[in-house]
Amino acid sequence: MERIRVGIVGIGNMGGAHTNCIASGQINGMKLSALCDTDPDKRAALKREYPDIPVFATHQELIASGLCDALIVSPPHKFHPIVAQDALNAGLHVLTEKPAAVCARDAEQMAECARRSGKVFAIMFNQRTNPIFRRAREIVRSGALGEPKRLVWIITNWYRTQSYYNSGGWRATWDGEGGGVLLNQAPHNLDIMQWIFGMPKRVRAFCYNAKWHNIEVEDDAAIYAEYANGATATFITSTGECPGTNRLEIAGDLGKLVIEDGHLKWWKLAEREREFCFTAEKGSYKPDIEFEDYVPTEPETAHKGVLQAFADAVLTGSDLIAKGEEGVNELTISNAAYLSSWTDSWVELPLDHDAFERELNKRIETSCRHECKNETMSKTYNERWSVRW
Repeated sequence: MERIRVGIVGIGNMGGAHTNCIASGQINGMKLSALCDTDPDKRAALKREYPDIPVFATHQELIASGLCDALIVSPPHKFHPIVAQDALNAGLHVLTEKPAAVCARDAEQMAECARRSGKVFAIMFNQRTNPIFRRAREIVRSGALGEPKRLVWIITNWYRTQSYYNSGGWRATWDGEGGGVLLNQAPHNLDIMQWIFGMPKRVRAFCYNAKWHNIEVEDDAAIYAEYANGATATFITSTGECPGTNRLEIAGDLGKLVIEDGHLKWWKLAEREREFCFTAEKGSYKPDIEFEDYVPTEPETAHKGVLQAFADAVLTGSDLIAKGEEGVNELTISNAAYLSSWTDSWVELPLDHDAFERELNKRIETSCRHECKNETMSKTYNERWSVRW
């Protein structure tokens, strides 16, 4: 096989950008073979824009057509596991948009389905292609920062206007989207957090619904997490601050990292802080410190990088940017954060899926979709979807 035939389900902002990217030949080894959207107006627009590409009303019809070797899944969040599992069970490779699902249990079931199928399964964590985050992970995971002590991420530059939320009737509703900033924008950052720092053992969170917008779900949240070794993480995010901040600080007993404004600053201690603390003879004395300021010269390949890695993995068996099953981790953190906020209590991991789903269903029962403009189909990757400083 020289090229994989790709179908795309859900042609909104992300699906539209993927469609144009592949159709215009920007991904080596990929051929756009089919499109699918439940909206008849979108289907009509797609037929005009891509007259040589078959367009289907349901993902089942697309899968049954036999036109595709792989599927890109980009409908509203709660349909990700449904479409992905149908495709995997039919023998197609799958790349799903983030989040993997609304409920972590569904993401786990999707990952198990992928394992049984033996097909390539990937997720669109495009911010993993950023060289600064890759360098930070290398430093932390190699032990060069020592024993992890603390992570603090202020990620409040996910600013959105009311017009954004009004652009789709499913947006910012418990029934349609399943959550707010933690489920839509911040999955990228929650993924990077656990990718670098690992998974916590328990979570305490505060999620504020409709604090800055006329919506059902949270647009402001703070998470405090504790780890098995005693380390802690604080994660603060919002879509209601402008210009907002993107600052990630990670401390270990051999120094600290600060990522901000496109720089990774690294303070390296000459000896372990814990040992120095109890052997130093002066009360305010510090160990010798070396400083490094890393500014990458290579680009962030973003969505195109993930798509290219997916194509290469199918064709040659090379590594993915993010395996699909890794989508479980960040979703587990956001599910735990919601449950903690709803119950005003700590939530231990592994997550109690039943407890989370009971609380979510209470909110879905009173959820109300809103009047909106038809959601537009993007043709390019908006800068808001990549790392911004």
